[in-house]
Amino acid sequence: MSEVDSESLREQKKAKSRRRILEAAREIFFRDGFMHANLDEVAQRAGVAKGTLYRYFDNKAELYVAVLAHNGEIFQEKMRECAATRGVDPPDLIRRVGRFYFEHWTTNRDYFQIFWAMENQSVIGELPVGVVDEVTRLWSQCVEIVAQIVQRGVDEGFFRRCDPWEVADILWTLANGLIQSETSPAHRRLRRRRLEHTFTDAVDLVLEGLATLAKPG
Repeated sequence: MSEVDSESLREQKKAKSRRRILEAAREIFFRDGFMHANLDEVAQRAGVAKGTLYRYFDNKAELYVAVLAHNGEIFQEKMRECAATRGVDPPDLIRRVGRFYFEHWTTNRDYFQIFWAMENQSVIGELPVGVVDEVTRLWSQCVEIVAQIVQRGVDEGFFRRCDPWEVADILWTLANGLIQSETSPAHRRLRRRRLEHTFTDAVDLVLEGLATLAKPG
């Protein structure tokens, strides 16, 4: 066997081990929560030694974020497909992407915990810079998808002149905050309405603020 073939087999083996670790960790984290999840059990279920687990992940927090971020790549691709819908004007396209975002995260609540994890490193432990950078890169790509729709709306006369990235970031932050509010009984009482109605109204309010006085065409 050539050196290239041997290297390829080693990489395949490493990828398989990492995948098994992530699958085992997902099951245990989502069953027990971050604080109570046991890494010994993760290693046992993955069929690897605990020392092997630490070759792939520096600590429990990094493994947790890796489990949560795994769904992020899938989410981004689906979001990109949604944003590429043809024959829809920019305001309605943003509404469509908003509905996709809401439905995705409210039906995948375990994965939505990535937002909690990134903001609560004092609880789960400090994350390596590379992990934070990777998650930030993923989120930036999602914000850029919305920013491109906003820019198109400006170019076509639907929206007034603005900073498309800033608007997209506001929408991103607003969406995340509203979905996270569902976990708080106090926030639910203050909201008074179903989350999906408030979410839709919030997107519409931003769009109204962006709208030009004259309709295009």
